[in-house]
Amino acid sequence: MDVTDVALVRWPVERGRLEHLRQQGEPRLVVVEDGEPPSGDDPLEDWLRAPIDVDELRVRTDTLRARARRREPAPSIDADGILRYRGRILTMPPVQRRLADALLERWGSVVGREALVRSAWPDAPPSHRNVLDVHVARLRRLLADIGLELKTVRRRGYLLTDRADDAVTD
Repeated sequence: MDVTDVALVRWPVERGRLEHLRQQGEPRLVVVEDGEPPSGDDPLEDWLRAPIDVDELRVRTDTLRARARRREPAPSIDADGILRYRGRILTMPPVQRRLADALLERWGSVVGREALVRSAWPDAPPSHRNVLDVHVARLRRLLADIGLELKTVRRRGYLLTDRADDAVTD
């Protein structure tokens, strides 16, 4: 599934298509043209009445995209140091791999600098503080190629997220 796509379904005209999209688990926005909206509590489905307000359409489709992304599995790294995410792969040098391991253990949460240093250099921390910064910058560039973002959380550490998670969420 390409989570950037949210199907627009006219209701009740496209009742059969709606049922098919539900079975496929696709995110969908139902545009109610007549009568009552369809019932259901699937987080990948929302509705609005015609005529459509463009701003409301954007907010609701962004929300459905974000919900669909959250349902996807988190990135993972195998024993060979290959990171997999959304069908993309990334091979990483050893230090970046250990940093990524620590960040993935707490996917979606802040990981402190000290924890990252312990993970990347388990035997002895580097003698200069900026060594971590240099490796984090390298890791950022690598991760961007597969749709991940490593954000700095001031005075707390780093947060690994999907780059598209800046979309509106519910």
